[in-house]
This record gives sequence, C-alpha cells and structure tokens, in this order.
Amino acid sequence: MMEKQDIHLKGQLKLYMQWPAVMSVILIAMTIWIYRLDHKAGLILSLFVLIYMIIVGVLYFYSKSAIMRDLIEFAAQYGIVQNTLLKELVVPYAILMEDGRILWMNDEFEKIIGDGYKGGANLTRYFPELKRNMFPKKDEQRAQAEVRYEGREYQIQLRRIPVKGFSEVEQLVELPKEQEYFVAAYLQDVTELNEYIQANEEQRLVAGLIYIDNYDEVIESVEEVRQSLLVALIDRKINQYFSKVNGIVKKMETDKYFIVVQKRHFKKLEEDRFSLLEEVKSVSVGNKIPATLSMGLGLSREAYSQSYNYARIAIDQALARGGDQAVIKDCNGITYYGGKREMTSKNTRVKARVKAEALREYMMTKEYILVMGHKMTDVDSLGAAIGIYRAAAAVGKKAHIVLNGVSNSIRSLYEDYLRNPDYPEDMFVDSAEAKEMINENSMVVVVDTNRPQMTECPELLQMTKNIVVLDHHRQSSDNIENAMLSYVEPYASSACEMVSEILQYIEDDVKIPAMEASSMYAGMMIDTNNFTNRTGVRTFEAAAFLRRCGADIPYVRKIFRDDMDSYRAKASIISNAEVYRQQFAIARGENLKVDSPTIIGAQAANELLDIDGIRASFVLTVYNGRIFVSARSIDEINVQVIMERLGGGGHLNASGAQFDHTDLDEGIRNVKAQIDRMIEEGDI
Repeated sequence: MMEKQDIHLKGQLKLYMQWPAVMSVILIAMTIWIYRLDHKAGLILSLFVLIYMIIVGVLYFYSKSAIMRDLIEFAAQYGIVQNTLLKELVVPYAILMEDGRILWMNDEFEKIIGDGYKGGANLTRYFPELKRNMFPKKDEQRAQAEVRYEGREYQIQLRRIPVKGFSEVEQLVELPKEQEYFVAAYLQDVTELNEYIQANEEQRLVAGLIYIDNYDEVIESVEEVRQSLLVALIDRKINQYFSKVNGIVKKMETDKYFIVVQKRHFKKLEEDRFSLLEEVKSVSVGNKIPATLSMGLGLSREAYSQSYNYARIAIDQALARGGDQAVIKDCNGITYYGGKREMTSKNTRVKARVKAEALREYMMTKEYILVMGHKMTDVDSLGAAIGIYRAAAAVGKKAHIVLNGVSNSIRSLYEDYLRNPDYPEDMFVDSAEAKEMINENSMVVVVDTNRPQMTECPELLQMTKNIVVLDHHRQSSDNIENAMLSYVEPYASSACEMVSEILQYIEDDVKIPAMEASSMYAGMMIDTNNFTNRTGVRTFEAAAFLRRCGADIPYVRKIFRDDMDSYRAKASIISNAEVYRQQFAIARGENLKVDSPTIIGAQAANELLDIDGIRASFVLTVYNGRIFVSARSIDEINVQVIMERLGGGGHLNASGAQFDHTDLDEGIRNVKAQIDRMIEEGDI
C-alpha cells in the first residue's frame, strides 16, 4: 500500500499561515508576565489565550485541506486561462524542436500557415528562406530573419527556451540531456512597414551634374551661325530625357547642367544604361566631331547636401576617366556606365603649363624628391621617372628614383645609367632606403599610376602629405587621395608624353641629356606600340621635342630587342591562342622560362591584334604565384571596362588585371564569363 504523502506549503503562503502560531507564543509570554503581577488577572488571561489557541488550531487544521483544494483549483484554472491566452494571442507563436519541427502553434500562427499544416512538419517547409544554420546555437539565445509566405513578408524571431530536467518528469517525450531546450518562434508581419520604407527610399532625391566634355572642340568644328542651334539641340535632348522621369534640369553654364531626380525614377535611367550619352552623340548640324557628356550622380541617405557632394566627386571621376560616361556614387561605392570611346585629345597645352608651374613651385619648397612608378616597372614608368628626375635637377633639387626590382624590359636601360659616371650612385633607391629618407622636407612624385597599391612603395604615401600624381590611366575608385597636385590625363598616350610637356615649362631652354631623352622616347614608343595606338597631335609634338633633345632611335630599338628565349616564349603564347566567339583571342603563358613573363604576355597580346577578325586579345601569364592578364584592343572594344570588372584597369585599348591564384583554366573561365555578361548587358 502506498504511503500517504503530506503536502507542505512553502514561500509567502507558508509564512502567512504561521502567523496565528506566532501570535500564540506572544500571548503566552504576555500571560506569564501578567500572572506574576496579578494571579487573578493572569488566570483569566490564561483562559482566554487557551480558548484562542483552541479556535486557531481548529480553524488551521480544518481549513488547510480546503485552502489546498482552492489553491489547486486556482492553479488549474490559471493554467487553463494561460493556455487560452497563449492559444488566442494575437502574436503568431509556435514551439519547435531544435531541428525546426513544429510541436505546437497558436491560432494566429495556424492562420498564417493555413489549412496545409501537417502535424510534425518542419517550419522550413513553409519558409524556405529559413535555413537550418539560422537557428540559435548554444552560444546565442536568439536569432532572427526575414521570410516570405504567400505574398506577405515576416520577421521571424527564434529564441531558445531551456527545459532542464524535462525528460525526468515528462513520460511522453525524451530529450537528450545536452539538448534539453525548445525553440520558440515569433512572427511579425512587416509587409506594410517594408512597403513604407521602400516608398520613402524611392522618394529620395538624386543630385547630378552633367558636363559637355568637348564643348570647345565641338563648337569650333561647326559654322558660327549653327553654333547656337547645336547648343539648343543638346539642351533639348537633355531636358527631354529627364522630363520623362519627372526630373529637374537647371543649366548653370554653357556646358554645365544640374539635375535632380527621384530615386525610383533614377532606377529607370540605370536600366536604360543612360542612353542620353548616345543620344547626344547623334546631334549633328554640321559639326565634325560628336558632342559627348560626362554625368556624375550622387545619392546619400544622410542629407541632400551630401548627395550633391557625391555628385561633384562622381563628375570629377568621370572627367578623369576620359568622359563620355556616367558615374554614380552612393554610400556603397562607385558604379560606372558608358565610357566606350576614348576622350578626344585637346590640342591646347594650357593645362600642362599650369601643372608644370605648380610642380615647379612645390619642388622649390622641398629639399629633395622621391619619384616612383608602378610595380614591375616598365619603360614608360621608368622614362617618366627619369623625366621628373631631370625636372628636379633643373630647379636645383636632389631626386631619387624608387625601384625595387629590375625586369628584362628595363634591365639594359637601368644598367646604362649605373655605368654612366654622370649619374650618382644613389639615383636609384629601394623601398627601405626611401622610407629612411622621407621627412617633412621631401616630396613624393608618383608617375604612370594613380592607384596606391600599384606603386613601388605604398607605405611612402602614408608617411607624407606632399604627394604629386602624374598619370595617363583612367582613374579607378581606389585612386590616390589627398594629393596636393594631381595631373591625370586619360587622352595622353603615355606618362612620358605628359612629362615631356611638363619639362618644356619647368624652365626656359631646359637641357635634357640624350640618354634621358631616349628613355622617354622609348616609353612613348612602348605605350603607343610604335606610335600606332592612342596617338594624337601632342604625342608627335612631344616626340619631336625629345628628338630635338637628342633621342637616339637606334639606341631605343636596341632596348626593345628580345633574346631568343623571350622570342620563343612569345611564339609559344601566340601558337596556343584560341578564338572565342569568333572575335576574341585568348591565350595562356605557362612554363615560359623567362624572367618577365608579364612583359612577354603584353607583347603577345599586341601581336594577336594583327590577326584579321580579332577585336580584342587577352593573354594570361603566371608570375610570382599570381595570374596577370594583359588585355588589348584596337578601337572597337573597351578592354578597360572588362578588366575593371575583374579588379584591374588601364586604358580603353590597353588594360590589365590580376588573379590571386595560378589556375589558368579558372582564370580563362572568368574572362570568358565576363565577356559573355557584358555582351548580354549590351556593353560590348
């Protein structure tokens, strides 16, 4: 027979029930004290205390069971009320196993899932976005995610509910000791909230600036009586384009416009890929060259004034990249559209003179100058650095060229300077020596690149604020910032061309030794592929200036000669080239056994363009644990945009990129995939 178990009270209820006993003790103590004072009064009080204790005892033992019964009934009713409230709670609520299986749900949760619910189903069946790894782990108590179901959007919160000891008292469900917890799921319908947020976001204003890149050249190319008509037609094109999306256009100057458009309409312009760029080119009233636009648009979530600042940054970026393109800057970064044609070369050299005078003023205030080009220095980079070295010498300042490694392409030229007694031993220094030299009285001049990570010593740019940038490549989003002088001209054929122009204004009748003139002439030849690519009037004027200074053509030709191994390596690359989509030549260079495979790859890419029907060439070579891509085209394909999407950059007709691996098959697949993507998007 099972022994009867006593039920004991505890907590505040137990204390409350013990108060009569406490009072009895107090009364007994009082009776004893009064009995000592007066026996008769003590006897009478003792009688009353005894009667009190008998009544209290009877009431306590008689009502205890009734009180327990009422408590149990209240607890049961409370549990029913609690379950009812939870079941009918307006917040959708469910209890899950740790793997997502549904154990129980309230009415609201069941309404959302609908009639299709099956007992024991997994929650991920109804919300596919909810993956198993999204459930809270041991080291976290809650997690949340955005899910969709039957056209509605919900925010689901998942919380761990520990039930330690559950398996000891529950006879139906047994949980592993280390997993004694359930997961509570709460749903919040955020459909309307997201719609309001989206509507508010789409009503934000996008600020923009539009410049006519070649306004002076276009106006000069048309008869005077038609000039106003040409400008009016361009104005009409711009106003019509933005009126379709309820935008505002305000003309600030003859060739500058300010625009405002809502973000929701701005998306249409992005989908249209800013067709205004092409529409303006079609405006013709007898002008010999088409007008091109640069567009800079900015969007900030903080303030409209910041959007305008973004637009100014974007238009500067568009102009620095050669114009004929739209650049969008927002909180997430910079996006480029267009830029398919090379910027028209300007015949005026006013800008070169202004930059030369500014450079001279900066040089005069410094003790010495450090000049550096890009990593894996080529002839153009070295020639431009030597030109700046001569500019510093012309104003009486000491200069050093930062050079860490010497490739085959510049080895003979480099050794000629080392052997020449006219040049000091410290003409060339490495990065370690340069970092020891740098101080507040020195200046760093970067040539042939505007990307900090591409320079010979990026640390130098962090050690000084006195930075000058001279480059002919299109600017990218990671260009050198805070330079006190930046001269970036994408239309220039080479950095040597730019430096040659600057030298003519640094000092009257500047004397350039024949060897230095030959070096800069060689740089121009290598970047123009023997004056066949990206050459303008100023290119040949700069070449003529260098020839007058004594540039030795036979000497330059000797610099470019290959040894037999290099020639065979180039032939090997060309022989394994494949033609992709009947217009792109793609080749690989592996196991070339030469010191500078990237130079050989660039030369091979140039020669592949001589094949009829090839619009662009891509050569991939392995060097120092990386893949280097050399991309070349004549004038039909903008390889700079292709390489930029692969993390590189360069010119419209000559660009490059790098991959952080040595799998040539994967690299070729990436190049092909990018070509396919751009053909589908209409960029090629």
